[in-house]
Amino acid sequence: MWIKAGLLPLFITYIIGLVLMVMPMPLFLEAWRPDWLSLVIIYWLMALPHRVGMGTVLILGLMTDILMGSIFGIYASALLVMAYAPIRHFQRFRNYSLTQQALVVAVLIFIKRVLVYQLEHWLNDAVFHVSYLYPVISSAIAWPWVYLILRKYRRHYGIQ
Repeated sequence: MWIKAGLLPLFITYIIGLVLMVMPMPLFLEAWRPDWLSLVIIYWLMALPHRVGMGTVLILGLMTDILMGSIFGIYASALLVMAYAPIRHFQRFRNYSLTQQALVVAVLIFIKRVLVYQLEHWLNDAVFHVSYLYPVISSAIAWPWVYLILRKYRRHYGIQ
């Protein structure tokens, strides 16, 4: 039932995005880790806006809060703000070239990272380092591959 409805393949991509967020990396690459879950969320919001919405983003954000050990709601609220534009303008976003989409993705992830930092700063006195914004660049670079892989995955499983 889950496979026919396309829920299991979607769920698997969310789990992969969450795992990639915490998977160990070499220390010199750690600061450049792309924001995998945000990339997955942006893709599904753009590809299936009628199936993936704010409720899904909220649940994934709360799961991220638990996974990252942050105060409950920080990542959830930042992901909700980030997700508004792809939900609202999915038709326009679909028609952009991959380069234009990568730039939009960079802006969206920048907004998310700034919101997470601001909330962490207000609640936990977090200190800002420029390296905190490196994932904006690496996510924009990773976007074309994420887009193409997830599109092939969606077509393979017939997720609609």
